[in-house]
Amino acid sequence: SKYADHLPLYRQSRILARSGIEIHRSTLADWVGTAAFHLGPVVDRLAEHLKTSTKLFMDETTAPVLDPGRGRTKTGYLWALARDDRSWGGDDPPGVVFFYAPDRAGENAEKILHGFDGILQLDGYQGYNRLTRPARKGGDPVRVAHCWAHARRKLKEVFDRDGSEIAAEGLRRIAEFYKIEADIRGTAPGQRLSARQARTAPLVVEFGEWLKQQRLRVSA
Repeated sequence: SKYADHLPLYRQSRILARSGIEIHRSTLADWVGTAAFHLGPVVDRLAEHLKTSTKLFMDETTAPVLDPGRGRTKTGYLWALARDDRSWGGDDPPGVVFFYAPDRAGENAEKILHGFDGILQLDGYQGYNRLTRPARKGGDPVRVAHCWAHARRKLKEVFDRDGSEIAAEGLRRIAEFYKIEADIRGTAPGQRLSARQARTAPLVVEFGEWLKQQRLRVSA
């Protein structure tokens, strides 16, 4: 319940007490700590295995953390490192490891990704830029692949707000990329690469030129 239902241990202790089961939250905390200790090597091995991949996803999200003595929570971050090649028929099984850090500093990503130098798909957060530097700590520079869904989201927000024709055209153009991906999903890597070079790349170039033109039409 602590992890699946976000139910703090002190609340679980009270719930159990109402059923006549007296287990102090310190005992529950000891159980959690013991389980974490024994699962630690499994988590470490899974992270090592994921970092042998040629392509990974990474994202971070806020997590409220109890801050004893202050009467309120503080903000921590969960960093997710994931692999999921099922959509294109990859052989490696999907997997994800979560890492906790007290902040969103790019040094956290650098530490987590020590030893990985493949392609990293991201949302565009600048904290990851340090991973692309020639002098990057922990390995060779990674190749960054940004996410079209995040780029599309901003256009969708503008379109939903005021029905912008420019935003509508941007959404239409991105939909063409999605259509190509749907057509080639599940095919061999070489086929996907050829299709993207022949069909998607020219559209992306056109999209870039179109964006430059639209920037002259809209206010900053």
